[in-house]
Amino acid sequence: EVQLVESGGGLVQAGGSLRLSCAASGFTFDDYAIGWFRQAPGKEREGVSYISNSDGSTYYEDSVKGRFTISSDSAKKTVYLQMNSLKPEDTAVYYCNVKCGRSDYWGQGTQVTVSS
Repeated sequence: EVQLVESGGGLVQAGGSLRLSCAASGFTFDDYAIGWFRQAPGKEREGVSYISNSDGSTYYEDSVKGRFTISSDSAKKTVYLQMNSLKPEDTAVYYCNVKCGRSDYWGQGTQVTVSS
């Protein structure tokens, strides 16, 4: 059974940092890309970043480039999202995602709140 468990969210002041973790199980970790998405109140879920565990390639949404860094630890089957220089507009529930075959899997999400 595919499982994704996020952790690391919290309340931080603008300019601060958080590191989110996504612990994965139930699939061959090194074969798939894992992404981070976020959903703010009243807004659609949007893609933030992803990393391909097969070739290490990464993607960042424009608003987080230079502030967020995604990384992956194959031994721990965990993907991290280091978030620096946080802004109030980064406030959202953050989810990790993996597409295995035809199925999309999501974690339960972790709340990030950035105060001004």
